[in-house]
Amino acid sequence: MVAGVRSCYDEGKRTAETLTMDYHRGLGIEVRIARIFNTYGPRMCLDDGRVVSNFVAQPLTVYGDGKQTRSFQYVSDLVEGLMRLMEREHVGPFNLGNPGEFTMLELAEVVQETIDPNARIEFRPNTADDPHKRKPDISKAKELLGWQPSISLRQGLLLMVSDFRQRIFGDQKSTAASDFSATSA
Repeated sequence: MVAGVRSCYDEGKRTAETLTMDYHRGLGIEVRIARIFNTYGPRMCLDDGRVVSNFVAQPLTVYGDGKQTRSFQYVSDLVEGLMRLMEREHVGPFNLGNPGEFTMLELAEVVQETIDPNARIEFRPNTADDPHKRKPDISKAKELLGWQPSISLRQGLLLMVSDFRQRIFGDQKSTAASDFSATSA
């Protein structure tokens, strides 16, 4: 295995899981392990550096050709998954994420359609540490927790954008979130 630019991030997660399991096995401590994938929603920091909030709060900037993929889950779906994990006896690890896969360019286009159809998408050179694909396998969570996400990217973006507009502009007319139920498919 080659130590790449992202090695500290990846190895840090593996180390945390290993230590967690050591405490579980060695000391009998009750643990749960969740692997959380890209989560977004209302009340996110406007400048937290995540791609969804960046696309909503800043100019639409796509790095590289935009073909790298990610999966995005709405925050209430994550909370539901975590609650189910905590209520059951299964230790994990469980992938908690939305298996719907979008290229960065597709995400930019969905955000563009949702916020401002006239917004221009800018392209910049890609970074060396940008993974090409991120898509969770949630089959274990489906089977053992009875969990899967229910909020589509477009639905979640409407809720998030409404929250951002209200916080940035004090826009009381942002009622996109109330135009549909967050539990609709």
